[in-house]
Amino acid sequence: MDAEERFLLVKEDNGWWELPGGGLDFGESPQEGLRREVAEEMGLTMSNIADHPTYFFTTINHKGVHIANVVYAATFEHLNFTPTPECVEVAFFTAEEVLASEWMYPNVTEFARIYGRRKK
Repeated sequence: MDAEERFLLVKEDNGWWELPGGGLDFGESPQEGLRREVAEEMGLTMSNIADHPTYFFTTINHKGVHIANVVYAATFEHLNFTPTPECVEVAFFTAEEVLASEWMYPNVTEFARIYGRRKK
């Protein structure tokens, strides 16, 4: 989250927005996996990742597969990302902006709902 209560999303080359991150390799901690995925997909370095998840929820993804979403508070050294097919753009969104968009994956929309309830 930034100072304006917005969270970072990545835009894939198909036009859809997603939470940064991905799957874990064998033996990785969640923080190690997040750090690796962000470096691979975005070319960014994370300077700090929380010890424990900030949010945990399950969803069904756009392919009909159940997934666990583990969201950590983190700090980036900078946001000068390197475009890849998995990340052509990065931007901060409010929960309201996510819920108003048709270009968000189901887990992003669910996270916005959960995050929005926290603020009430």
